[in-house]
Amino acid sequence: MLAAARSLRRLSSCSSSSVRSFRSVLPHPPPPAPSAPLPLPPLRTFTRALLPRIAAAHRFPTASFSSSAPSHLGECGGAREVPAIPEEAEGEEAAEEAGLLVRHDTDAYAAVELALDSVVKVFTVSSSPNYFLPWQNKAQRESMGSGFVIPGRRIVTNAHVVADHTFVLVRKHGSPTKYKAEVQAVGHECDLALLTVESEEFWDGVNSLELGDIPFLQEAVAVVGYPQGGDNISVTKGVVSRVEPTQYAHGATQLMAIQIDAAINPGNSGGPAIMGDKVAGVAFQNLSGAENIGYIIPVPVIKRFISGVEESGRYSGFCTLGVSCQATENVQLRECFGMRSEMTGVLVSRINPLSDAYKILKKDDILLEFDGVPIANDGTVPFRNRERITFDHLVSMKKPEETAVLKVLRDGEEQELNVTLRPLQPLVPVHQFDKLPSYYIFAGFVFIPLTQPYLHEFGEDWYNASPRRLCERALRELPKKAGEQLVILSQVLMDDINVGYERLAELQVKKVNGVEVENLKHLCSLVEGCTEENLRFDLDDERVIVLKYQNARLATSRVLKRHRIPSAMSSDLVKDQATNGEVEASFTS
Repeated sequence: MLAAARSLRRLSSCSSSSVRSFRSVLPHPPPPAPSAPLPLPPLRTFTRALLPRIAAAHRFPTASFSSSAPSHLGECGGAREVPAIPEEAEGEEAAEEAGLLVRHDTDAYAAVELALDSVVKVFTVSSSPNYFLPWQNKAQRESMGSGFVIPGRRIVTNAHVVADHTFVLVRKHGSPTKYKAEVQAVGHECDLALLTVESEEFWDGVNSLELGDIPFLQEAVAVVGYPQGGDNISVTKGVVSRVEPTQYAHGATQLMAIQIDAAINPGNSGGPAIMGDKVAGVAFQNLSGAENIGYIIPVPVIKRFISGVEESGRYSGFCTLGVSCQATENVQLRECFGMRSEMTGVLVSRINPLSDAYKILKKDDILLEFDGVPIANDGTVPFRNRERITFDHLVSMKKPEETAVLKVLRDGEEQELNVTLRPLQPLVPVHQFDKLPSYYIFAGFVFIPLTQPYLHEFGEDWYNASPRRLCERALRELPKKAGEQLVILSQVLMDDINVGYERLAELQVKKVNGVEVENLKHLCSLVEGCTEENLRFDLDDERVIVLKYQNARLATSRVLKRHRIPSAMSSDLVKDQATNGEVEASFTS
């Protein structure tokens, strides 16, 4: 899974300092056959950007166009005239009468024409936290991505385009003006975000795109956006290659995705994939090391994200059953658990204690059906025409607090059980975007909750470079109760008070004065409320730290002043301390 996750790459918005390389992709018109019985091919599928050159190559006048293609309007304004084919291309009508040309209600050219008034370029200024020094941010960076307008005067883009943003601007196609945008909602698991623009001028002449459905295999899509290599809008075409749950590189979650062979590059992030006159998905990542393998977020995931925001006013997350399952493809395994020959299902091997399933399911149950849909021995369920997909997709499409009916085989008997589904937080957070990291400093010891972004600070190869024990716990351990965190001693800021303890960094803190630590907030309250002469920390590997409490409190302000740290604790802990009426431990210089 980790190798696959590393091979997936977000179409992270291209930096303004990206090196640009150009290559001519304009096709040369083929020489006309001496006595060709058929007319020239129709030009409706070419984009507006190529029409002048192609027309010149065929000696077509570019000035006399008339509107004949149907227009599809959103609620944000009207569409521009759609150019038709020049009068010289009379052979197209003859070919249509002869049955050699098949027309569609909305051709690719009209779809692209509609997208030109809907797709915007997103400019983001962002600043990510420094998890090694959690009291400060990293250097500000500028990046760019794409987005498109949907009904309700909202703009859809990728979450990674606006992650850790400090300022966001958008620009329409063909406009020199940038408009300030506000982030309404962000779903990092599904890599989607909604933007709003207050300026009335921005919405003048803007069309909204309608969401379509999941395309079938080999159906053609056009990806519209602003990839690196230029400043203007870009359109690439491809076909659908695969539809299945895929690892989302930004949110590290498994959700449905559509694989296409269109050329998608950094900067395409957030741009729509158009099929017909509707959106088939949102471009968001590609497969590094492979050519023309890109991924788009399908419409069901987009609708699930938007509906959650509309119902609750904020992103509500995607549900999970909270169980780990094993395939039952081995005949002996199925016989051992009493499965008859006609039965199919998966074996429940582990259950998250925070899930509703923990109270209902048992280890070694055989999960036969989910909401009446039979689960195969490999964990898949039927999907469309002779396709299959893992049953996790059915779970992820449920809304929070919805109930699912599970048919299980337990001790040889079939049972139907009701389980309430909800989003579950892992013991070690996978991402921490758009929020400041928590920390607590006492006597030079920096305590933080373990997160995967902290491990990512060890570099590109963080899985091998980060502390092995912390990495294994981050990826495999489950929480035992709500609010639990793994608190670690991340580093020691040297002072006379902590000499000799500097090698104890990167270890988990188990106890404070004999009390087991539940989370960072609990550790902070135990230290601040200490009434004993000595303060003792019990760490991993049976290591121990003992400090004279009053001397350590005095040393804290000295350490903060030396390292120019504004506060001994993060703002969330300061707020909690003030709420609980405890002594505020904000030692400032």
